[in-house]
This record gives sequence, structure tokens and C-alpha cells, in this order.
Amino acid sequence: MNITERFLNYTAFDTQSSEESQTVPSTSKQLIFAEYLKNELVKEGLEDVEMDEKGYIYATLRSNTDSEVPVIGFISHYDTSPDCSGAGIKPRIVKNYDGGDILLSEGIVSSPAKFPELLEHVGEDLIVTDGKTLLGADDKAGIAEIIQAMCFLRDHPEIKHGDIRVAFNPDEEIGMGAHHFDVEKFGCKWAYTIDGGDIGELEYENFNAASAKVKLHGVSVHPGYAKGKMINANRLAAEFMALLPEGETPENTEGYEGFYHLLGIQSGIELAQLSYIIRDHDRERFENRKKCMLTCADVINDRYGDGTCEIVLNDQYYNMKEMIDPCKYVVDMVIEAMNDCGVQPQVKPIRGGTDGAQLSFKGLPCPNIFAGGVNFHGPYEFVSIQVMEKAMQVIVRICQLAARH
Repeated sequence: MNITERFLNYTAFDTQSSEESQTVPSTSKQLIFAEYLKNELVKEGLEDVEMDEKGYIYATLRSNTDSEVPVIGFISHYDTSPDCSGAGIKPRIVKNYDGGDILLSEGIVSSPAKFPELLEHVGEDLIVTDGKTLLGADDKAGIAEIIQAMCFLRDHPEIKHGDIRVAFNPDEEIGMGAHHFDVEKFGCKWAYTIDGGDIGELEYENFNAASAKVKLHGVSVHPGYAKGKMINANRLAAEFMALLPEGETPENTEGYEGFYHLLGIQSGIELAQLSYIIRDHDRERFENRKKCMLTCADVINDRYGDGTCEIVLNDQYYNMKEMIDPCKYVVDMVIEAMNDCGVQPQVKPIRGGTDGAQLSFKGLPCPNIFAGGVNFHGPYEFVSIQVMEKAMQVIVRICQLAARH
């Protein structure tokens, strides 16, 4: 089976996760695909294949060398985003893409005028949707690339490598993918998530992340008799928002710039509730952002009385760079592998999180490597077959280089 057939088979499974669920995995349909993957790994000859009750899959490609070689791993998630339907995906291959508009279905066009990333793939074979679902290259392309690489190594014993561990997990898209990942069972010195975007992407820096829940308590009085008595929580919410630094929002920032992001508002006269996320790559600036939120709450309480504003801050994850820097060779090895495979490394920070960040802080250094998908989480998602093949080659080369480490 080639990598294209493998990936297309995966798109037939609806594995959308759910932020509203309290179960693990968050949707039972993910387990249907997990069982399929487990059986596929057994069929392809990997050993120690197991799936736990939460849908985490682990397997091993055994070493073919007598040398002492570090055990390394490759990880991808199999859930797809709650942002767009993953049911009834109808993938289609656009062969030798010519740089023009792609008609996905009646009235739905993927155009380089709107998605200039398409022009980076002229002459390649693109897998697209019918414009009504996402594609699921995030991250089923990563799974296909990992398994194809293991099959290639199995069929080419002249390429020496140590034990290679692979793992596939649910619920990454809702931030829970690493929560139940058994690092001790995985047993690797280091690993890589194959969950990045376009060709050459290599990421080992991500945001430090926190959530902020703000409650603003008002006092409701008949508006005809409200002078000096009413405290309108709607207006308190507006005051609180105005206290935060202007322009430090997602739509006004890029690169290493952090932000405060207002996710939602529930508001009335007596109570307003604001939900924020706080992000910054720099740990000191991240801590200062949290202090800024607390200062805003203090200002409101000074104006209207203690207890008017309540705020709860919770750290979510941290920048994996802290854990990668002491073992930078895990990044250098990827750069060497990419160069050897004719791929130009594109090292950049993730403006978000990754399972690899949480795993790094659990003791498993875990940078993120491109899987090839573009325009994730929506109906204009696509992946280049040639890029998937390159990702597979990079994985193979990393395994070969690790055997020399």
C-alpha cells in the first residue's frame, strides 16, 4: 500500500473530537478508527502493538543493529477538529496542479487569490475535499507518513536503526491529547510529533498558555431610580476590557508577539462573565500578562468595591523550548535529515500549542515536524502527495541518523 492509499483510507473515518464531552476519548467514534489502526500496525509487522482503554496506541519497529542505539519515537493524533465536520469526507486528487482555481463542488472554489499557499505546490498532486468537510490531514497525514516510514524501514534492512516506537492518540484538537499519554510505557529518549503544516516546518517553540475566567458582579435597580445605586455589570465588562493593552489581540499580532484573546462573553445587569486565553512565547512576558489581568481586576474593585471583580487564572501549558534547549541535538538531527532529503528547513515558533509541548514537560523532548497539510480545520484544507512522501523520507532519515548518535 502506498502513502496515498493509506491516507485516503483514513479519511473514511469520522474522528471529530468534542470539547463538550467529559469522556476519554471525547467521542466514541474515535475508537473505531483506533481499532483499525491497531490492526493495521499488527498487519504491517510491528511488535508490542497495544491500545489502552482510552484509545492510546503504542507499537514498536524492532532494531536491526547490534549497536547500542537510543530508542526514539514518532507521534500523531487521529482526532479531527470540532471546528468543521469530519463526516462523509469526499477526497479528490488534483493531479499536476496548474496554479489556477480548484472547483471543489458547485459554487465552492479554492483559489490562490484567497489561499496563496496553493501556488507553492504547482506541479504537485493535491488531495482536496468537496468543500463541505475538512480533509483530516491534521493529523491523519502524519499517521500515514509514520506508518509508511516504518514499512519502508522494514523492507530495507540495509538501513540500520534502533528500536523505533510509534504512538497515536485521541483528542489533541481539544488540548487533551497528551494528558493520558504514558511516557514511561513509550520508553523513548526523545520523540517527534508529526503534526506540523507545510513542507519544511520544524517547531520547538510554542506559546506559554493560560486561561482567565473573569466574573463582574453588578447591582440591579429599576433604571428610573438607579442613580447612585445601580452597578451595571455590562458596563463593568466594557471597563475591564478597556483596561487591557490596546492592540494586543490575535488579529493584531504575529511571530513572537503574545496576546489576550477574548473567547466569549455572558453578560447582564447583575453578572458578566468573560472568558480569556493568554499567550506569550517569553516566560517573563507571560507572567507579566497574568499580573496585568490581576491588576485590571484590582482597578475595578478599587472603583466599585471589593468582590466586584473576581478572576481565576489557570496555566495550561508552557513553551517547550525550555525543555528542548538542553538537548538541542534532537532539533539539529531533524535539520540534517531535512537537508539530506532535499527539504529546506523552516524553523519557526508555533502560535499555539502541541502535544509535544506537554510531553516535553513530562520528560519526553518532542519537537514538531511538518505533515504537509495546509488550511487546517476547514473545507479548503489540502495536502500534497509529494510533501507527504518527503515527510516519510525525513522520518526514515531521522531513524538512520539516530542510530549513529
